Amino acid sequence: MAFSYKNGELHCEDVPVKEIAEKIGTPFYLYSYSELKKGVSAYTKALNATGGIVCYAVKANSNLAVLRAIFKEGAGADIVSGGELFRALRAGVDPKKVVFAGVGKTEKEMAYALRAGILMFNVESEEELEVLNEVAKSEGKKAPIAIRVNPDVDPQTHPYISTGLKESKFGIDIEESIKVYEKANNMENIEVLGVHCHIGSQITSISPFVDAAQRVFALIDRLKEAGITLKFMDIGGGIGITYKNETPPSPEELVNAIKDECARRGVKLIMEPGRSIVGNAGIFVTKILYVKKKAEKTFYIVDGAMNDLARPALYNAYHEIKPVREHTTGRIVADVVGPICETGDFLARKRELPLLKRGELLAVMSAGAYGFTMSSNYNSRPRVPEVMVNRDQWFVVRERESYEDLVRGEKIPEFLME
Repeated sequence: MAFSYKNGELHCEDVPVKEIAEKIGTPFYLYSYSELKKGVSAYTKALNATGGIVCYAVKANSNLAVLRAIFKEGAGADIVSGGELFRALRAGVDPKKVVFAGVGKTEKEMAYALRAGILMFNVESEEELEVLNEVAKSEGKKAPIAIRVNPDVDPQTHPYISTGLKESKFGIDIEESIKVYEKANNMENIEVLGVHCHIGSQITSISPFVDAAQRVFALIDRLKEAGITLKFMDIGGGIGITYKNETPPSPEELVNAIKDECARRGVKLIMEPGRSIVGNAGIFVTKILYVKKKAEKTFYIVDGAMNDLARPALYNAYHEIKPVREHTTGRIVADVVGPICETGDFLARKRELPLLKRGELLAVMSAGAYGFTMSSNYNSRPRVPEVMVNRDQWFVVRERESYEDLVRGEKIPEFLME
């Protein structure tokens, strides 16, 4: 395991977490290189035999060192902005393994991606298709595309991360997509390559994926009858991880369930995993500032907050919390809360934890995905460092922000200085 107790102290691989905290302070994010490689290989092993492509969802964790570790293992990138493309290219991604999703691509972002030579755009609306055709014309290129279809499948996950239902802002209704494909196929600067769908995130059952795939296979068949032959089927990401007691499917299970149907139609499978690669490869380390008892309630007030790890406040998401120093006796029910002036600033509520004291360290588990990438400077709090461990060595892969960083780029106009 990447994170385990050795001699009563939590380690990341072979490095004591406490050692890092003593050197750089708290809070911070901590990633295991070996766990990142393990996460990627689960997909590459499943897909390599089919000629498929792994396109890591950069939004899950976009640190350059994390991206480099993932791309070194053969993965490409699923991006949703020009900034994510910039990061992916900086980290050495193969542009021919990059897919560009998102409902609001700008002309500038489209041109940037065309010049980079990405594999394809996942087009989300008819108007976007028209704009992309014009941008490609001005760049003297053909834009390779898939159309994101909405299969109206319930992924049985949190409503905020369900993306494949009819009322979602994402994609084009699967029935309406046929006329959009026909339109795209007749555009001078568009090359139709594939179909894309993404039904949601943190999905712990294989059946929603298979249901969606069956609806997409039927669309591929209808398109072929209309004279449009596709090369790629991109089923997005969304395989969940274990935060508490979930038992999500493995990439191999999902690939095995649909690979024969893909082969029968001559389409290569693309998957866009994010959380399932990086989620359990990272933790968030924070320190108890104060132990506060109020009426019959106990609060562990820590130096980490909702601006550092937003998921509990945003989704009421569960993250296991472990003391960095192993405790075997004495338990209490407590809220783990941060210093931000919001009632929603918590990392855990009504959680059974050891009896702890001021100064002790806590590890918030399963924090490698949607942790730092969703962080902010709310309450003018500098963003925290990120650290990567490789066996018995550790490296700061993003420095802690300073107060000066908080105001970089801001200016007070002269009339206010009089």
